[in-house]
Amino acid sequence: MNSALAIIGSVLVGIAALMHVYIFAMESLQWTKPAIWKRFGLTSQADAETTKPLAFNQGFYNLFLAIGVGTGLVLLAAGVVEVGLGMIFLAAGSMVAAALVLVLSSPKLARAAAIQGTAPLVGIIFLVLALVVG
Repeated sequence: MNSALAIIGSVLVGIAALMHVYIFAMESLQWTKPAIWKRFGLTSQADAETTKPLAFNQGFYNLFLAIGVGTGLVLLAAGVVEVGLGMIFLAAGSMVAAALVLVLSSPKLARAAAIQGTAPLVGIIFLVLALVVG
């Protein structure tokens, strides 16, 4: 495995994991704050209260994806390469898939989808290249 490419890929998926922890905090912990629900396109406090259980649940999905990437990175660093990469590919791949679903279901959220999906996608590419190049 090419170590330089693996480091770049690991940093990128690590950044993606941190972004997903931040998304978790917004959705599951801060949803009813006006600055947060407005960021997600809601128009009233009542809408934020109504959607709070959905956002709470969705936030935990983001947290679990971040934990998957983080665990994979720890395993990769510990030399458990196959399992570590498998976890990273599953969790980061799910981040990319979620970004695709977001943009396909609501094209006006293309910017948010790009922010959410670019780091894990490029990270996966670099990790695959690290394997292929050797």
